[in-house]
Amino acid sequence: MGAIAAALQACRARIEVACAASGRGPDCARLLAVSKTFPAEAVRQAHAAGQRLFGESYAQEALPKIESLADLPLEWHFIGPLQSNKTRVIAEHFHWLHSLDRESLARRLSRQRPAHLPPLNVCIQVNVSGEASKHGVPPSEALPLAQALAALPNLRLRGLMAIPEPTPDLARLRGRFREVAILLEQARRLGLSLDTLSMGMSADLEAAIMEGATMVRVGSAIFGARDYNTNQEQSS
Repeated sequence: MGAIAAALQACRARIEVACAASGRGPDCARLLAVSKTFPAEAVRQAHAAGQRLFGESYAQEALPKIESLADLPLEWHFIGPLQSNKTRVIAEHFHWLHSLDRESLARRLSRQRPAHLPPLNVCIQVNVSGEASKHGVPPSEALPLAQALAALPNLRLRGLMAIPEPTPDLARLRGRFREVAILLEQARRLGLSLDTLSMGMSADLEAAIMEGATMVRVGSAIFGARDYNTNQEQSS
């Protein structure tokens, strides 16, 4: 078994244990393998080990990778900060967008989504810790934005995404994840059919799953440490 296959197996085991501990089914959270900064060959190895969902953060890096892997039945998720000059690439080449935080960008995506493709699945990014360095809407703005996005054609609002501030305080971390889960429930009470909580990464996926995560974004625990030097010019 190769290193990536073994890492995937270990990660899936972590997810299964966390799902069981949370009292949910063994498949309560899907694994999104974050392949940003890693070559197409690493994605091929992960696919050979049964992985189908892959996350990218840099449009310029992702596009040639997606094209070179077009022979594989992969599901591509854009998880990085979204700029207006990159919306067409996302609308044309991705299945999911996790980092939507402006209605203006949503309207561009809706206009630019090709008619022959199904609606683009989108999540609203919530800046749950209020960090100036993080993208996303404040929790107080999440529900109004969700209501606005739900009416747009060519988009399917699926749920919320969050990246809480790292902390060794497990109770505080779970509290942040819980805030996002509560927002999702509030959106459902408003009549929105949301089913996705994209939260939890390599270091904190267990805490996220305990608070209701349905999709965890894992990169380094699968592919190893990243080298960002080749991507510093790529902001989205």
